[in-house]
Amino acid sequence: MEGDHTIWIEKYRPLKLADMVGQRDIVMRLQSYVESGSLPHLLFTGSAGVGKTTAAVALARGFFGETWHMNFRELNASDERGIDVVRNQIKQFARTAPLDGANFKILFLDEADALTSDAQAALRRTMENYAQSCRFILSCNYSSKIIDPIQSRCAIYRFRPLNKEDISEEVRKIAERENLTVTPDALDAIAYIAQGDMRRAINALQGAAILSSHIDAKMVYETTSTARPEEIEDLLNLAISSDFEGAEQVLAAILHERGIAPNELINQCYRALVKRDMDRALKIELIDHLGETDFRLSEGANSDIQMEALIAAFVLSAQKHT
Repeated sequence: MEGDHTIWIEKYRPLKLADMVGQRDIVMRLQSYVESGSLPHLLFTGSAGVGKTTAAVALARGFFGETWHMNFRELNASDERGIDVVRNQIKQFARTAPLDGANFKILFLDEADALTSDAQAALRRTMENYAQSCRFILSCNYSSKIIDPIQSRCAIYRFRPLNKEDISEEVRKIAERENLTVTPDALDAIAYIAQGDMRRAINALQGAAILSSHIDAKMVYETTSTARPEEIEDLLNLAISSDFEGAEQVLAAILHERGIAPNELINQCYRALVKRDMDRALKIELIDHLGETDFRLSEGANSDIQMEALIAAFVLSAQKHT
């Protein structure tokens, strides 16, 4: 099948701003920079897989055309977090003159929130000193981790998680080009797994496509090691109805037979609980139990014991509220 040897998230990465899915308001404002020929420093913030890197590269292509590589550099701050990366690599790029008649160069610094505060202070001075020859686009998951002097020098763009329609539209387009048949329930499954992350959605599609060109929901859940929403509902229903043994069996099937990671199961239970119409006081307690278990697992506690204890806590809370 065509595409088996390529990574689809790169193969289908939009090259132009106009081709981006979702983030329509942001795309329009970025296009207006290209049309006017001027660009301030930018700060892109948002969760993974929502288009921050794609937008930066597409913006550079819009400004510099086919020779965009000459005036664009991408660095990942989480690779080298210290002050040296700012003093050496970033400063070196920023201080050299733009090539091919461009007015400025663009430096895209991904995961900028990984920089130490000293490195951020040095970056702020570099941004000031070389503003004529270089524009900075910083990308991060949390803008609160970027020091205020940098934030105040940037136009801030907050990228939202992509909605179900945007993800389904892109998945359908890729499926068509790869000659795949994707059932409606598989589209729903991919959107459920993606949680607004286009990278995750495309990887889920490519993972299922390795098995067959006809993709249904069962294949999507299996290849992504995700529990089906109805399995999560079964688990919650049994625990809330105080059936510890029944809930324990479903838990064992999900964790051991299906091989779902405990942290992923906790996330799925959280998503199901938040949307669930139930007694408010009980819902609050159950979410509190999820948070406690999530923290204990992150501290290295035994996952089998903690997941059993979580079900036990659910049952006890349910008994208390009946």
